[in-house]
Amino acid sequence: MSTRKRFATIWLGGCTGCHMSFLDMDEKLLELPALADIVYSPLMDVKTFPREVDICLVEGAVNTESDLRMLRSVRESSVSLVSFGDCAVAGNITAMRNTGGKKAALQSGFGSMGEALAVGDDNPLPQLLAQASPLHQYVAVDYFLPGCPPSAELIWYVINELLHDRQPVLDREKLRYG
Repeated sequence: MSTRKRFATIWLGGCTGCHMSFLDMDEKLLELPALADIVYSPLMDVKTFPREVDICLVEGAVNTESDLRMLRSVRESSVSLVSFGDCAVAGNITAMRNTGGKKAALQSGFGSMGEALAVGDDNPLPQLLAQASPLHQYVAVDYFLPGCPPSAELIWYVINELLHDRQPVLDREKLRYG
């Protein structure tokens, strides 16, 4: 059996800014495959989240029923789950919809057709949860990586520490929200 780590990233309700910052790691992206097998990511064409993942970065808040099912599957299959960015850590921009509620969010996005589109088993819209929430509201989180988005340097620091079986130390100098 291989001793290489299995690494994954997923994106729930958010803007993809954290994955854009992930891509800003530049040459570190070339080092990553030398250290781990990248087994799942929105940057790949893989449809099913695999079993036995060592490290998974989860971007975004839990916004829909689909997000919640995916998050629970990821938690069940991952040794270390990293709450990746302010939406995953605290809800951030995604949770701004909570102030007006689900109906207001649907009307804002789809006008008067919003509620009608969201009803029924064959509706074309994702089923919104009552509230958009940070990951730790639903599953145990091993590490919190805040920032909107976190810097590429900080992302690499956390990944590299975990890939080398070290605990990332996120002290005051490294932590930044917003």
